[in-house]
Amino acid sequence: MAKNITIYTTNTCSYCVMVKRWLGSKGISYEEVNLEQYPDRQAEALSMSGALTVPITVVTKNDDSKEVIVGYNLARLAPAIA
Repeated sequence: MAKNITIYTTNTCSYCVMVKRWLGSKGISYEEVNLEQYPDRQAEALSMSGALTVPITVVTKNDDSKEVIVGYNLARLAPAIA
């Protein structure tokens, strides 16, 4: 089970909205980091994902391991939060 979920987003990202809606439909809470509001956190998102695209969803497990999912990828996101 996921202990914590963080989603890195931007204002114009439609896939970000889709990830947030999907998590909301499952009743799963998350922290959102809008990179336009917090540009100082862009390097953090890049170092975790290796990507310059959003959404970047970071799932921290109970054992503190992290799974990083780039984009709207339910095939990876669903098992990561299970």
